[in-house]
Amino acid sequence: MALLTHLLSAAATFIFTAIIWNLLKQFLFKDRHKPPVVFHWLPLIGSTVSYGQDPYGFFFSCREKYGDIFTFVLLGMKVTVYLGPQGNNFILNGKHKDLNAEEVYGPLTVPVFGKGVVYDVDNAKFMDQKRVVKEGFTTANLKAYVPQFVNEVEKYVGGNAAFQTESGICDVSTVIAEIALYCAAGSLQGKEVRESFDGTFATLFRHLDDGFAPINFMLPGLPLPVNRRRDHAQLEMQKLYMGIISDRRKRKRAEDEHDLLWSLMDATYKDGSPIGDDILANLLISLLMGGQHNTAATGTWIMLHLAHKPHLIQELYQELQSHNLVGQNSTNITYEHISNLPLHNAIIKETLRLHAPIHSVMRKVKSPMPVPNTEIIVPAGHILLAAPCFPSRLEENFPNANDWNPRRWLTPQAIKPETSESDTSDAVDYGFGAVSSKAALSPYLPFGAGRHRCTGEQYAYVQLTTILATMVRLLDWEQVDPKADVPKTDYSSMFSRPMHPATIRWRKR
Repeated sequence: MALLTHLLSAAATFIFTAIIWNLLKQFLFKDRHKPPVVFHWLPLIGSTVSYGQDPYGFFFSCREKYGDIFTFVLLGMKVTVYLGPQGNNFILNGKHKDLNAEEVYGPLTVPVFGKGVVYDVDNAKFMDQKRVVKEGFTTANLKAYVPQFVNEVEKYVGGNAAFQTESGICDVSTVIAEIALYCAAGSLQGKEVRESFDGTFATLFRHLDDGFAPINFMLPGLPLPVNRRRDHAQLEMQKLYMGIISDRRKRKRAEDEHDLLWSLMDATYKDGSPIGDDILANLLISLLMGGQHNTAATGTWIMLHLAHKPHLIQELYQELQSHNLVGQNSTNITYEHISNLPLHNAIIKETLRLHAPIHSVMRKVKSPMPVPNTEIIVPAGHILLAAPCFPSRLEENFPNANDWNPRRWLTPQAIKPETSESDTSDAVDYGFGAVSSKAALSPYLPFGAGRHRCTGEQYAYVQLTTILATMVRLLDWEQVDPKADVPKTDYSSMFSRPMHPATIRWRKR
């Protein structure tokens, strides 16, 4: 008993001493050449809880106290945040010799995506893999995907157990997540994968998805049941994909087969070397995981905001009517219609402005980085954090920034111009095609900028617009509780999403 008391006393003394030393460091050893440190009581823990619960609230609070550049402690790591367009430009356009993404995201993503892809290869090869994928998102392919997306939504609303009556209540997050998964599987992976998602693939996908648990940022190798299921699912999905690829290589491509897999199978690296089937399989896994999450989260937010403002659903329906896309003798939506649906496009842009699925982009600092026009030098070993969508929440860029108001996009002169992927002025080619270096200064960056800009931006817009238009054609919906607010954001996983429950009341047209 005496020994236990002694040990507890020693532990308490150690913790107390660590806290006092942590406080003294913050108050007595300030360095004007380093970013100010966010005040925190506990070493190692630091600001982990406040950042994890509400990243944007944390950013705004710290910005008010410390300015755009500050450092906080995240599970023992020193994370330096640089907010605003200049911060995005500094980090997202940073040189690879100074900033490294692989060391930050590799431990989390490699067990899920597999070996030989994304953050498991050197940056040059990763950029080349992005080029290969981007070349598969041709206009011809996007045109072919639109009827596939329509078909998936129609099949789901017509056959899923949640829609067997003429009206009802559903968990819209589950509905959109499943529709997005089926759309991505059919268009990116092919009919063999899509047909398997009613069985084996669905379970394996769920087990892989669980591998994105936050604990795996720090400790991906823990012998937890969720990680054992993740590792088993990764191997099984890779085998299934390799089997599909092998079968395809034995036959010719049918005229009606339009999916990204066929494009990838014919691709090579820039030096002419082939891409192994095991690498193709893991690329397909990474594409499916990334694309499905973004569409699922954004699509769910769209449905929830429209349920909160059902008059906009009627306006969307009228917009479809003006193009003869609803009612008797109507035509099917095509790729050409998408750019001519301004309200649909505005709703998607406004939702991405407020609810971009990824709130933080991190890089490991490899060499000291002076911040232009300041005395600050970010030390090597720190993690640099950009918040690409923080500027879109600032009043100077978007008046009444916290309000979901799609109409702001219908009057372009009312907002600062965005910088699209097609703007190649001051362009830099990181290996997957020219992208504008000015893009990082835009107040609207839902798809990032620089060498890690999302290559599936156009695919995402086409998919979201088609899903939205088809849902509007088939359903009308509203909130279950007319007085309820739109659900708050759940930041507990890698991809931000609405808190549960996320229900709507729907009726078929």
